[in-house]
This record gives sequence, C-alpha cells and structure tokens, in this order.
Amino acid sequence: MLKSKTFLKKTRAGGVMKIVREHYLRDDIGCGASGCAACGGAHEGPALEPQPQDPASSLCPQPHYLLPDTNVLLHQIVSAWRLGTWASVASSLRLPGSLETYVEQEQGENANDRNDRAIRVAAKWYNEHLKKMSADNHLQVIFITNDRKNKEKAVEEGIPAFTCEEYVKSLTANPELIDRLACLSEEVNEIENGKIIFSEHLPLSKLQQGIKSGTYLQGTFRASRENYLEATVWIHGDNEENKEIILQGLKHLNRAVHEDIVAVELLPKSQWVAPSSVVLQDEGQNEEDVEKEEERERMLKTAVSEKMLKPTGRVVGIIKRNWRPYCGMLSKSDIKESRRHLFTPADKRIPRIRIETRQASALEGRRIIVAIDGWPRNSRYPNGHFVRNLGDVGEKETETEVLLLEHDVPHQPFSQAVLSFLPKMPWSITEKDMKNREDLRHLCICSVDPPGCTDIDDALHCRELENGNLEVGVHIADVSHFIRPGNALDQESARRGTTVYLCEKRIDMVPELLSSNLCSLKCDVDRLAFSCIWEMNHNAEILKTKFTKSVINSKASLTYAEAQLRIDSANMNDDITTSLRGLNKLAKILKKRRIEKGALTLSSPEVRFHMDSETHDPIDLQTKELRETNSMVEEFMLLANISVAKKIHEEFSEHALLRKHPAPPPSNYEILVKAARSRNLEIKTDTAKSLAESLDRAESPTFPYLNTLLRILATRCMMQAVYFCSGMDNDFHHYGLASPIYTHFTSPIRRYADVIVHRLLAVAVGADCTYPELTDKHKLADICKNLNFRHKMAQYAQRASVAFHTQLFFKSKGIVSEEAYILFVRKNAIVVLIPKYGLEGTVFFEEKDKPNPRLIYDDEIPSLKIEDTVFHVFDKVKVKIMLDSSNLQHQKIRMSLVEPQIPGISIPTDTSNTDLNGPEKKKIKLGK
Repeated sequence: MLKSKTFLKKTRAGGVMKIVREHYLRDDIGCGASGCAACGGAHEGPALEPQPQDPASSLCPQPHYLLPDTNVLLHQIVSAWRLGTWASVASSLRLPGSLETYVEQEQGENANDRNDRAIRVAAKWYNEHLKKMSADNHLQVIFITNDRKNKEKAVEEGIPAFTCEEYVKSLTANPELIDRLACLSEEVNEIENGKIIFSEHLPLSKLQQGIKSGTYLQGTFRASRENYLEATVWIHGDNEENKEIILQGLKHLNRAVHEDIVAVELLPKSQWVAPSSVVLQDEGQNEEDVEKEEERERMLKTAVSEKMLKPTGRVVGIIKRNWRPYCGMLSKSDIKESRRHLFTPADKRIPRIRIETRQASALEGRRIIVAIDGWPRNSRYPNGHFVRNLGDVGEKETETEVLLLEHDVPHQPFSQAVLSFLPKMPWSITEKDMKNREDLRHLCICSVDPPGCTDIDDALHCRELENGNLEVGVHIADVSHFIRPGNALDQESARRGTTVYLCEKRIDMVPELLSSNLCSLKCDVDRLAFSCIWEMNHNAEILKTKFTKSVINSKASLTYAEAQLRIDSANMNDDITTSLRGLNKLAKILKKRRIEKGALTLSSPEVRFHMDSETHDPIDLQTKELRETNSMVEEFMLLANISVAKKIHEEFSEHALLRKHPAPPPSNYEILVKAARSRNLEIKTDTAKSLAESLDRAESPTFPYLNTLLRILATRCMMQAVYFCSGMDNDFHHYGLASPIYTHFTSPIRRYADVIVHRLLAVAVGADCTYPELTDKHKLADICKNLNFRHKMAQYAQRASVAFHTQLFFKSKGIVSEEAYILFVRKNAIVVLIPKYGLEGTVFFEEKDKPNPRLIYDDEIPSLKIEDTVFHVFDKVKVKIMLDSSNLQHQKIRMSLVEPQIPGISIPTDTSNTDLNGPEKKKIKLGK
C-alpha cells in the first residue's frame, strides 16, 4: 500500500516547489517469532526465540521479549557494543514495518512524540499478536523506557512498561548487572547540593556560528600526562597563527576529556600563560576540595618572559565526545557501605571517574573497564559505570590485555571469515603463480634479521656482472599475492594496519600461516617475492632499476651477528659471504652520501630483555647493540623504498601512497639549542643539513657520551612521520632522510601501507590489475588516516610493554644504584637517562608530607637550583632505582638522588646492588 504526503516549499528564487513524500507499506512482514501460526512462520532474517530464556525477573516472571525505546538503545548499548557485548540485540530485535504499526505524525505533534507513539503502537501490536500464536501462550512484550511521560502513557494503554533501572534491578539472578547500567543524563545525575564548578557548555548551534565567525576555534583536546591541570588544543584547519592553544586550570579545561573535539575561546593576551614545568598528578580530591585545586593552579603561574607566553584559551563547548571504555582500578571509598567510588584510569590523561557499584570489595586490586556516561557541571569528576573485570593487577596476561585495550590494538583471534581466504595446505607454487613472474631461484639470496625472527619480509643479494658492474637486489615477500583486494582477509589487515611487537608476544597483522610461513622468506624453500633490482657501479651509483614479481629461494637466514661474523672472518669466502661483503661496502657509500645530503643520524635508547626460558620473566635488561650489518640492511631498505616511491608516483601522480616527515617548527628545537649552549656548543637548526653538521661537530673529548645525549634530545624535537595520498598534499619531503620522496615497500607482512604500495607497483609494471579503490584518492586518504593512528598506537603499546617488563625486572633485581645523565630539568624534578639500561625516569624533589627544599628554576639556561646545588641538562648524577608498588594502579620505577649529596634530599650511598639469586638461567630473546 502506498501512502503519500504533499506539501509546498518556497525556493530561494521566489518560486514554489511541490514536494511529494511517499511511504510504501507492506502487509507481508512476519513478526519474527519462529513458528508463529498467525504469520505462517514467515519472517526475514534471524527469528526471535520461540521460547525466550527465563531471566528470573521479579517484575515479569513469565517469558517475554524486550522492546527498548530509541534512547535506551542509544544510551545503554552503544558503549557495550564497543566492547563486543550485547551483539545479539540488533539481530534479535524486530519491528514490523507494516500497515498495522505505521503511524502518521499528527497536527501539533513533534517528531520525538510521534516516534514514542510509534514504539508504543508496535509494543501493543506485538502483545495482541503473540496471543494468536497459541491458546496457552503466555509470551508478552515488555516496553523499556526512561522517559517518564512515555512510560505513563504506555501503562495507560495497557502496555507493561518499566524503566531500564527498574527492569535490571528485578533480575534477581544477576544483581551485578545494575553496576553496568549507564548513568542517565548529566543534569539528572548532578550531585545533590553540589556547588557549580564548571561553566555551561554552549549548544552546538552557537558553537558552529562562533567557529564560522572566528569567535571560537575548533580543535582536538590533548590532556597532559605530566600535569592534570594543563592541556593543549590542536586547532583544525589552516590557522597558522594559533595552531596550538594552551589551557590551564580546571575551569578552563571545562570537562573536556583527552581526544574530544572542542570549541575554545582565545583569552586576551594579558591572560596568556607559558607551558608549565611543574609535574602534577591528581591525588583524588574529594568533591569539596576544589579550593585545593585553585591553590595548585596558582603554582602553575610563575613570572616568565613575554616571549615564553603562548596563545591561551578556555573550552566553551564540546563538538564531539571521543570517549571510549577505559582500563584502570577502583579507588574504594573510605565510607563504609558506600556504593559510590572513584575509578582511576591507567592512562594519566584521563580524569578519575565516579561510579556506583556493589562489588567494590571484589573489584579491589583488579584491573577493570569503566565507561563514562556524562560530566555534570557540579561534579569534580565525570560519572560512569562498571563494564568488565579483566583480572588481577600485576599479572602478565592482565597487564598485556590492558595495554592492548588502552592503545586500541585489535588483538582478537582472526575470524573464520578471514581465515577462509587463506591458501589451502599443502601449498606450492603453480604454473598460474609464475605468470608475470621472474624465476630468481638461482641467485645467492640471503636474509639478515634480529634473533628469533620468523616473519622475514626481506632478503638481499649482490653479484658482479660480466660488464664489471654490480647487480644488487632487494627481494620483498609478495604478500599482495595472498591478500586480494576487498575480501575479509584484506579488510581485517587494513583495520589492524600493522603488526605490534610486544616484549613477549607479537600481535600479527595477518594470520600466522602467512606471517611465519608462506610469506616469510625462510631459507631453502621457494617463496614468492617482489624484487627491486639495480645495476650499480662500484661507487654505488644506480645505472638501471628494474621491478619484477619473482620466485626466490633464500640460501641462508642469518642474524645480524652471524652476518657480521661472516663479513669480518678472513677464512670465509663462499658466495653468501662474498655477497654480504659487497652489500656492506656499497651500504657504507650510500650512507655517507645520504648524510652529506643532510640526512639525520639520531639516537634513541632501545632495550632488549633476556627472558627466563621457563617463567618468561625478564632476568636481564640491556641496550640493543647495533652492528654494521644493521646499517647495511637499513641502507638497502631505504634505497628500495625511495626507488619504489619514484616509480609509483610517476605512474599514479594523484594516487600514490607515500610517507613524509615534516620539518619541525623552530620552537621544537628550543630545548636542544639551550642544552647545547649550556655546554658552550652551537646547534644550528635552520635546515636538516645544518642540524646534522652541528650534531657531528658537537663533540667533547672529556665527555664522549655528550654527542649521544644531544642526538637523543634531537630525536625528541622531531615531528611524527605520516602516510599520505600524493593527490591530497603538495609537500612530499622526508626531513629525517633528506629525501624528496619516500614510501614503505619493504615490510608488507607487518605493515598494510606496504601492501597498498605493492599493489600500485604491480599495476605500474603490468604484473597485476587495478581496482576502483586503488585509484580513489579520498579512500586512500582514509586508509592513510587509519594507518597513521594504528602506527602511533603500536609504538605506544610497545613502549608500555617495555615499561611493564622493566618493572618486572627491577621487582626481582631489587634496589640498584647507577650513573645517569640529566635530559630535562623541571620546576620540581629532573628527568634522567640511565645508559646501562636505556631507562628514563624522573627524580622528584618535592614529596607529600615532607618539607619542600628551596628550588630555583631557570628556563633560559635551563637549570634547577636545589639549596646550593645547581643542575644543568646533561649533568652526570647517580640515582637509586627501585620499583615503587605503593600505588598498585600506577606501579612505577622510582628514582632517588644519590650523588651529588644534598642534605635532606640525597639518600645514603651505601645502597648495594642486589644480584639475582640462583643459577644463571637460559637466555632467550623474543620479538623483532
């Protein structure tokens, strides 16, 4: 049946337009109940259970279906869906779109009231219809709504109706479910008699008007890890004048949460502030302790020179909340029998969350997940609800799950839909696979990787040609042969974006059959590859470049150490060793040439754990040793990536997936320049080349480690390298590599960006066909956005894994004292680096419940004077390292000053190293 509605609309030109809206109503849609005699059993999609399980409800003892209204669905289920729970709700809910349930909007009735009436009509229809299924049928539909008027009308119309809270409380068999209910609106949950703390958020319409007029600026809210009273907002768009705005103080933060999209109002210049150097952690004040917050805020405001002041603002409204479920721990209330407690998130950028639970005793000492529901104006903290219990704090499985969830790393097992697209075993190369592919199995190819590596992406060869030139090949696993565009395997790989390497495990981007077997370029087996082959002269100058799909058979899978031994050994002259020596010689020339062009050689302390072979606990912690062979492999990977970038951009000028590294703004270098000046050294930062040359000259005969410290500091000044689509950007330059163009081609087993680049290159050389999404620059830009996010989160997850295993190491090691160097000075602390362990930590000089020492901070030098001792960046100190477990939520490596001796600050120097007890364990290394 067709229903239509006609109305007239005036156009801008002054004419009249007739608009007809039509509704097609069907009379053949079943109710969805399996075996319903009235519908003849007809239904579309999954059926409702003929006999629902008894939920043991004291309000509704007989079997029933639930019909929640739209607001209940949105408010209660959206957060649960993020965690993959209640997934069956959408498939089990069926609303008949038929003649009997269609309602038209009445005169004077708004859209919301019409929708409420439509749901009541559907509930009534269901109850009457279900009686027709059989004479002894006692099934009924229960209407769930939190709208008081809607519920009253339902009851008047004879429909069983309850609020969500009433119904969940009636489930006597599952009393814990009440804790998982999302709180109601912010207004309803305001604390009784609570003092208004925050200003009201402006409505979206006013925010949009203000942004359009320039009164307000829109950006992403980034909370500080070190200071809970400070944040920055990164402004969207091309506003170069005010790209980053500082916010200081609770009232100016105005209930924004990390990663929210906010509108900010720029304050007058007279109210601008400088970024604070104070380290402040939220110690969980009571709701009434806002005065204490104001006292702490005053600490942030110290006299600084005018040039240090930054654009400062305040949040006036929220454009988009980016809340997610948060991992953390319950801080149980001191009030006996209280159901209201504070939850402390693991991420220090997230505020504490007030929740209500009856399970506080059971949840103490455990990692849990909590979701935010709202943040009233008169509450110091947001409201939320308990979602899930993860396990005991400190246990490896629990902590690994926490860091994966916190960094949004997809880590569930691959689904059957994904696995169904894997090759059937046993697999072998067929005649079809050899089409458009060169047979290179005769070449002396080998791979060089870290110990224990099973996902071998790349292999190399070097041989002399008859004309006296050299042929050099980089052979990369042909992952795109196995992952075809658009299927479930491709979609899951794109979603994951990257393999994540933790200290003890690897979260693969692709299933293990591919990552560790069919795609891995292991020795002595035939493998499909994508090869980049150059003809070079002995001065490493490229004469010809060829790209081809290939089949190879690696002759050796070597570690960096094994390859180095071959190169250095006078007794080894076999084909593999000769090839390695040729590669190493060329790599040194390539690296020298790169550095001459302005490529940066930076430093970042990386650590490797040696694990107990039985317990898998760390028993030793060392900085990674880099050999010539590390550099050798890196040079040819860089060269292959640059060569491929040029090729795909030639063929796809608008659709190439490239990688760029933006030059840092001059302000980023301030800390490096000041630190070098304090040692009478000059660092020039106007170009990458001048920076590289300055770092090369910054040597001190009496302080050999100084150059490494400067390079570590220079690394902190850098911007993040990002993927982008060539048709959406004009700046391709890679600052760190001093290359005009760059991409990622060499690691398709562990990076989805490389899979896309392989597909582009395959089309460019006629080895594969294209598909629509490959040449859609907007879709490619979306892929790049996800890849940049996943890559960043993978880095953070890896650092969190290193931090956790470092804690485990020092838990068994006990208290140790080690030499350290100051990297940064703060107003109340110094940040130090311990070279032996590649470990960074903060030494605080103000402690709770202890008299504060006399501190004088100078940002210009920079320096920190404590009593009569002055600390500068790069000063050598001695610190005591121990695991501080006083805060289970944030167990941390605590560092205390040993030397120089400052009365009342330094600890005694007689702290001896504690060796591990028991026999030496077998050492193994995990991860790549």
